[in-house]
This record gives sequence, structure tokens and C-alpha cells, in this order.
Amino acid sequence: MEWSFTDDRPIWQQIVEQLTLKILKGEYPPGERLPGVRELAAQAGVNPNTMQRAMAQLEADGLAVGSRTAGRTVTNDVSVIEAAARARAKAAVAECLRVLEELGYSGEKALAFVKEELNHE
Repeated sequence: MEWSFTDDRPIWQQIVEQLTLKILKGEYPPGERLPGVRELAAQAGVNPNTMQRAMAQLEADGLAVGSRTAGRTVTNDVSVIEAAARARAKAAVAECLRVLEELGYSGEKALAFVKEELNHE
């Protein structure tokens, strides 16, 4: 797994975002065991405590399930994964609309612009 970090936010949050995206895209399917904290920390070049914090957040978000003996696995609850994907998509649309509004596009003009761009693909 290739990791990419920026200086604008804590690394553990960026790890959560990157792992979440991999779960939402199915790269880590429901029920699959996630790599261990030390393995992921070594891959990402971060302190194991940083990775542990990220993994704990994945559990808090309901995307991962921890077990003392089996490590962490991706949740089997597909509705949790679908809800997280929908929330991420809605946030992306909201950001897009915010930018279009800043540029002076009304709701209808923004929709027309998006449709036009979709037709160019």
C-alpha cells in the first residue's frame, strides 16, 4: 500500500481517511483481516502508536472490528460501509457545490455545468 501524507492535518487522521477509502472501494472487503498495527506502521513509515490511534478510530467509526486474538477485521455489516460511502460522496458533492457557488453558479447553473461535464467523458 502506498501512503501519502501532507502537513495540513494530523497523520493519524490521514491514515484513517486512506484506510477508509480502501474499505469503501472494496480493497479490504467485509470480513477480511486487516494487516497488524506494526506491519501497517512499518509500511507507512509512522510510529506504531500513530497507527494504533488510526485503527482505533476505524473501530469507533464501525468500519473495523477488533479481537484480542484475531486482530482487526473489516466489519461484515455492509450497511455501515454503504453509509460511510454515501456520507463521503455527499461531502464531496457539498464541497463541489460550495466551490461552484463561490464562482457564481446558481443551483440550476451548477447542475447544468455538472451534466455538461458528464457528457464530455
